[in-house]
Amino acid sequence: MQPRIKVGRAEAARWLGALDLLRLVRARPGGTRAEAARSLGISSGSATEICTRLRDLELLSEEPAPPTGRGRPTTVLRAHPSGPLGVAVDIRHADWRVAAVDLEGRLSDVVSERHRDRRPEAVVADLRTAVGELSERYGRRLRAVSVAASATVQHERVAQASGLGWRDFGIRPLLPGVPQSLQNDATLAGLAEARRSNPNRVVLYLHIEVGIGGVFVDRGDAVTGATGAGGEFGHLPLGDPAVACPCGATGCWDMAVDGRAMARLRGESEPDDPRAYAVATLADSSPDARAALRECASRLGRGVAGLVNALDPEIVALGGLAPGLLDEAGPALEEAYTSGLMRFRRTNPPPLVPSSLGSDGPLLGAAESAFDEIITEDGLSRWAQERR
Repeated sequence: MQPRIKVGRAEAARWLGALDLLRLVRARPGGTRAEAARSLGISSGSATEICTRLRDLELLSEEPAPPTGRGRPTTVLRAHPSGPLGVAVDIRHADWRVAAVDLEGRLSDVVSERHRDRRPEAVVADLRTAVGELSERYGRRLRAVSVAASATVQHERVAQASGLGWRDFGIRPLLPGVPQSLQNDATLAGLAEARRSNPNRVVLYLHIEVGIGGVFVDRGDAVTGATGAGGEFGHLPLGDPAVACPCGATGCWDMAVDGRAMARLRGESEPDDPRAYAVATLADSSPDARAALRECASRLGRGVAGLVNALDPEIVALGGLAPGLLDEAGPALEEAYTSGLMRFRRTNPPPLVPSSLGSDGPLLGAAESAFDEIITEDGLSRWAQERR
């Protein structure tokens, strides 16, 4: 881990307006300098001074705005083409992905590979090779690494990843000397969804892949509990008590809504790849597939109702395979959701909204997390110091 730079009061004051402007461009790229000044409540002179400083440090660029035919040509604020980058990593049940990401959240150099060997050491070795290739291309522009894992994560370690067979495993730095974080994939997907689509709202995000996870996001801040292991909604005892879960408990909601549940409902053995099985079932028009989807949708709807009753979100965003259940068995899901809500909530229930990010949610969430590390007083001080 890179040592922290001690930032004094003068240095902190120097970065105060710059941090606000960078966060604004990160959330809403492509705005003008005048729009940024109004949004931040600062004068046009202050906005000009901050923009000049950030441009000189290769943190922001100003590009010609698309012509409108009205008034004088203007410029818009964008990520600098030579600016800092994050590394986003997504470890899934069957494969992994690695990408570089810029201030605006744009992914590039995306590499995806199936696991050649699911042992954690083998997976991490492959990831280190992929991240090393990014380092060869971008060098010191890579400022933070953020890893999303299909796993229960506690204290920045994999407590357990049932689909991968991992237990109590820490991922050593993939890029030595660069800050690295590790979080649950559904947590990060929900963080990205909430910040990009509903930044000022209270969002419950639920994500079905192998099992179901999610996160409660309060106006852009993920609530992950005392040790970072919060959001394991799939291990609420909402399933069949007779069904054992690989986590060690019985009756987990995980086992009631995903590809494993669909296979049991169809009288088939547990699939090696539950996600692929669920995708195939969603596309299957046979009566037994339709019946399995309706039952899993009902189980999802009732669980969502319980979480809404307990957490009081404004919106419920559905990611991963959950939008497929909403598409293919929407009436069953909606009926179970409505019937499970407390009476006072039924007049204006939180809407069930498909995620806008699709399968890129965890990777984009990792990008958000990486820039949470980069756009700090310490992060900007390190960047500026290396350019002196």
